[in-house]
Amino acid sequence: MVKSLIRIALFLVVGILVYNYFFGTPEEKTQSKEVFKKTGQAVGAAWDAVKSEKEKFDAGKYNKVMSKLGDAYRSLRERAQDLDASVLNRLDQLEGQKMMIQTQIDRVEQEQKSLSATDGSDGKKISEKDLAGHKEKLMRMMDQLVKDTDQLILDAEK
Repeated sequence: MVKSLIRIALFLVVGILVYNYFFGTPEEKTQSKEVFKKTGQAVGAAWDAVKSEKEKFDAGKYNKVMSKLGDAYRSLRERAQDLDASVLNRLDQLEGQKMMIQTQIDRVEQEQKSLSATDGSDGKKISEKDLAGHKEKLMRMMDQLVKDTDQLILDAEK
């Protein structure tokens, strides 16, 4: 319901802007041009942010995060005799999630290599759009894993 209302409102706003751009008074035309210009700048900035994250992914930023998480898990395991059993169970779960994410990262990196090696023929296993979506999903999963690990460390220190 809310989604439909938002779509309708967005459609109306775009419709009014397009109408004003072509058929409005000079002030309305100027205002519409300014809105389109600012929208283009915002879309450009968002695209630059996505490209930046892709470059970070390609540069191995997330491999460093995964390495640091592994170090934190090893440190917690070393203090295992002092930890509650529930903390150890949660640590096992987080390590499993880390391994699953690492496997997916490796798969994405492999797909990316094979994608760049193909010449655009039907040999592509996955599209660039799908690959970008998968990277975004992995980034969200890693962010959540880091938050969960931080919470686990806080719980372990209690």
